[in-house]
Amino acid sequence: MLRHPAHILAQGFGSGLSSVVPGTMGTLFAWLSFHWLSGYWPQWFHPDSWPIIIAVGFTIGIWACEVTGRHLGKPDDGSMVWDEIIAFWLVLIFVAPSDTQMQTAAFVIFRFFDMVKPPPIRYFDQKWKGGFGVMADDIIAAFFTLLCLAIWKVI
Repeated sequence: MLRHPAHILAQGFGSGLSSVVPGTMGTLFAWLSFHWLSGYWPQWFHPDSWPIIIAVGFTIGIWACEVTGRHLGKPDDGSMVWDEIIAFWLVLIFVAPSDTQMQTAAFVIFRFFDMVKPPPIRYFDQKWKGGFGVMADDIIAAFFTLLCLAIWKVI
């Protein structure tokens, strides 16, 4: 992980190096880091900056995942979890910070979509390659997670 700065980011500051369910560990890291960072926003900058952070993180993630995948010899290595982190941060900006039940449901639903990759997520996972492909399929999983949460909230 420490051989290149891209690896540090792509491997989620080490959370993707877990020998057991690295994607889940990356998503858990996203959840915890989101709350930790949100606790310091008033001192740094406005909470409305999350969409900008996510957009910049997505863009940098394309580069980091491309470089890391090339260095590891596997374009979508399981240790690369920056895609999960960015996508789950995107989910969390739409979930009430005080609603632990909804956040837990979001975690479970997101992991389902990310692991199972039902259509159309599987289609994009297979068609889009490189760093963009790694990042994009998780954004689509985030969209479906938010769609499920919206339906659940209406019912």
